[in-house]
Amino acid sequence: MKLNVGGADRVIRIVLGLALIGLTLTGNIGVWGWIGIVPLATGAIGWCPPYAMLGFNTCSMKNKT
Repeated sequence: MKLNVGGADRVIRIVLGLALIGLTLTGNIGVWGWIGIVPLATGAIGWCPPYAMLGFNTCSMKNKT
């Protein structure tokens, strides 16, 4: 599995995911906030399935693993 999510993209995904989950836990938004698990996971792993299918890559590392 090659990394396809770069540094800034990963940070944004993790912050957004944590924010959505936090808002759900505090009751500010409904159960749809649990969708924050998706950007949190893709940011933590560094790989995004839609990016792979569409050929996008925001990872600037030369030697991706």
